[in-house]
Amino acid sequence: MNQYKRLAANTIIFAIGSFGSKILLLFLTKLYTANINPADISTKELLEQTANFIIPIVTFSITDAILRYGLIRNYDKRKILTSSYVILGLGMCVLLVCSPLLKLLPYTDGYLWLLIIYVFTSSLRSIHSQFVRARGLVTLFAFDGILATLTLFIFNVIFISFLDLGVTGFLLSVICSDLLSAIFLWWIAGLRKYVGRQYISPKMSRLMIKFSAPLIPTALLWLVTGFSDRLFLRYMNGPSGLVGETAAGIYSVASKLPNLISTVSTVFYQAWNMSAILENDSKTRSHFYKQVFSAYESFLVIASAILIVFVRPFSNLLIDSSTYTEYAEAYRYTPVLIVSVLMMCMNQFFSSIYSATQHTSHSFWTSLVAAIVNLLLNWILIGTFGITGAGIATFVSYFVSYVIRVRDARRYVPFAIDHTRFALNLVILFLLSAISVYTPPGWKVMLTIGLFFTIAYNFSAITSTVRRIIKR
Repeated sequence: MNQYKRLAANTIIFAIGSFGSKILLLFLTKLYTANINPADISTKELLEQTANFIIPIVTFSITDAILRYGLIRNYDKRKILTSSYVILGLGMCVLLVCSPLLKLLPYTDGYLWLLIIYVFTSSLRSIHSQFVRARGLVTLFAFDGILATLTLFIFNVIFISFLDLGVTGFLLSVICSDLLSAIFLWWIAGLRKYVGRQYISPKMSRLMIKFSAPLIPTALLWLVTGFSDRLFLRYMNGPSGLVGETAAGIYSVASKLPNLISTVSTVFYQAWNMSAILENDSKTRSHFYKQVFSAYESFLVIASAILIVFVRPFSNLLIDSSTYTEYAEAYRYTPVLIVSVLMMCMNQFFSSIYSATQHTSHSFWTSLVAAIVNLLLNWILIGTFGITGAGIATFVSYFVSYVIRVRDARRYVPFAIDHTRFALNLVILFLLSAISVYTPPGWKVMLTIGLFFTIAYNFSAITSTVRRIIKR
């Protein structure tokens, strides 16, 4: 199978497994906003982000190494999985010893042990799913994504809607869903035969940690970029009604619709990361990257434009403001977050270059720049503009990282990028955002014209790639 067809086939499989299930998860936003007040929504988001912050530390970001070395036949998969368990076990021991430090975070009060269990089950599921993916069982990987989402949805309905457990119900839902997924993959994929004392390999463990170690701070820094704005909004002084627990909760809800863009990117990235590793030594690598990047950018821009143009009806569909009327204004902050997520997705593409060429340290320092910019701008802008300031800070930090990575990553895989087209796309998206939020006279006509122009301007890059897939 040629490189384009392999990428297309894997993308379709991952899309089937992810996109429908992610949309289902979006509708959980309606359940949350109907049953949880904005202050508790903020607590839920902070606990979730805290778990995501801890997981790379506990696992040493080993899931990236599982995929990187698991796809290469020269490495023993039994040693890879066994080493992953050993590393996770050591990480959990360290977490238990350090758990009293988590009590210093005020929002963990009453949730500490659930948070620790959340970290373990999510880490275990991630190890199993990435190992299955590394073995080439992409259909099973995709099916597990559907199953995990379905169980998460059911548990949320039971624990939050029926039992009214609020934040506790959310944590229990994730724990139960991830645990069932880990058990399912262990059983169906026959992971037992890949584990044993005889497969414990210090050499393999060191190799995986050496690869993954730079990705730990990278993962943490990206989380800081998405995490700090919520903390600043919740605890910083600023405009009345635009900072505090309620404002942080509204900001969290406003970020749910942009996650659709992240979902599209994740579906593609799962397939693309595998192709980037497998095609790392290909003679046509640069042209392959150019073609794929152009189509990737165009697709994300079109998807972003559609979400921005229809932000009001989409928000009404996903957010229930009948109980807590504060959520009704969340849509105003969504467009800038959509463009921010677009920039995050563009950064993600370049991280695949660092992973494929084993220059993961560059992921770290470029992420460090983004995190520093984000922290500084949050401190400057949130105090003045509140929720809007947080959105602007997020966009600028991702944009700065993108500019650096465009230059740095292409030293390892040179390929052409149309910077003029990308700059014009950003201008159009921000114009559409302003029109959607402020609704000047004739705004519907302007949005319609803007959307059709965006699609026409970007469509050729997508059709060009599709023709190559069909031709080959």
